[in-house]
Amino acid sequence: MTEGLLLFAHGARDPAWSRPFEAVAERLRAARPGTPVALAYLEFMSPGMEEAAAQLAAEGCTRVHVLPLFLGTGGHVRRDVPLLLDRLRARHGDAVEWLLHAPLGEHDAVLQAMCDACLSKLE
Repeated sequence: MTEGLLLFAHGARDPAWSRPFEAVAERLRAARPGTPVALAYLEFMSPGMEEAAAQLAAEGCTRVHVLPLFLGTGGHVRRDVPLLLDRLRARHGDAVEWLLHAPLGEHDAVLQAMCDACLSKLE
């Protein structure tokens, strides 16, 4: 089984907005050179989720971890992401397992990193 990672962000009209997300994807690729990593956007930017997912499937991924790069579970994560995953499951059938994880902002390590960054301004 080949596992891949699909990072999913909102997107914006300003290309500079995506720099932190691209940096995360690059750091992941460097940390796990054998793991396919794709970054996708909901709107305004490309690739979209379907295109990024197709790339991972073409790279031989049979299990893909989908990680929304959102701070919380808002409307996009509750409504849009499940619909997009349903499309991926219909398109790829049993060839790829798509595993949706909690948004990044709900992971304790991320909350702690944000807290630490804030506290560092007081030192």
